[in-house]
Amino acid sequence: MPGRCLLLLAMILLAACASTPPAPVIARTAPSTVVEPDRSALAATPADALVSSPVAVPVAETAGAGFYTVKKGDTLYSIALDNGHSYRDIAAWNALEDPNRIQVGQQLRVAPPEGGSSVAVARPITAPGAVEARPLAGASPSGAANSLGTPSANTETLKREPKGGKLRYSDQALATLQKPDAPAASAAPVVLAAPAVPALAAEAKPEAKPEIKPATADSDVVDWAWPAGGKLIAGFVDGGNKGVDIAAKPGDPVLAAATGKVVYSGSGLRGYGKLVIIKHNPSFLSAYAHNSLILVKEGQGVNKGQKIAEAGASDSDQPMLHFEIRRQGKPVDPLKFLPSR
Repeated sequence: MPGRCLLLLAMILLAACASTPPAPVIARTAPSTVVEPDRSALAATPADALVSSPVAVPVAETAGAGFYTVKKGDTLYSIALDNGHSYRDIAAWNALEDPNRIQVGQQLRVAPPEGGSSVAVARPITAPGAVEARPLAGASPSGAANSLGTPSANTETLKREPKGGKLRYSDQALATLQKPDAPAASAAPVVLAAPAVPALAAEAKPEAKPEIKPATADSDVVDWAWPAGGKLIAGFVDGGNKGVDIAAKPGDPVLAAATGKVVYSGSGLRGYGKLVIIKHNPSFLSAYAHNSLILVKEGQGVNKGQKIAEAGASDSDQPMLHFEIRRQGKPVDPLKFLPSR
């Protein structure tokens, strides 16, 4: 009987455990942090910027006065011609070691830098200043010696007792003073007179500054002549033909239209063939294109009427001389400058 009671009690306990549902398992995750937007910044931002922020695209700076931005197809020679300067000068102003290496978008200085030319100025020679003479301690300024060593008019304040005689300096006088048996009268101090001081030369005056006279020649005045004797086959067209075309036979002489200096000699400009450029003054250049032979070198001085090349058809469909006059680098009509014929 007791065994049945224990068995019954065990069955009741098992039934109770089976009827109790297990405790639920809760998956816990780290709490997410919500960042509140800065409402003041949102208020200051335009509505369009909240939708999309466009990427800033750098804009090429516009070249200032005296500078040029290299474009596709440019060469240093063409840039120099268009600005009225030697390509060597532009290379020097921009520290270019190789004139053939320029890049699109590169900014080049095409005008002389400020202060690039120096003018020698004669400066006056400064004379040495006078030696300042100061009075002795306790002495009146009026009793001081002047700069020449000569006492001034009032010298009483400089005298002290006992008074002694003066002897002109000599080896004999010095020996006499050094003798032990010198007379008692010589016990008083004897002043040896200093050698005479030669008078100072007249104060050197500064050299006169040389007068620099301005040049009288007009920079726009050039004595022009025709560079070839052939017939005119094409004239100047503003925005088109940059010069005039003169008919020629291969080997005909090409002459310098005016006195000047050769600043280019070669075939580096596309469309010009074998080309010579002469600089006549700060304002004017002349160009001679399509030659078959060039007879001058860069840096060479030439005279008006001097033979500088022989005509040809380099980079041209027929023998001719293409001749240009450029003022400040800008093409102008050569017929307005050449003499009539």
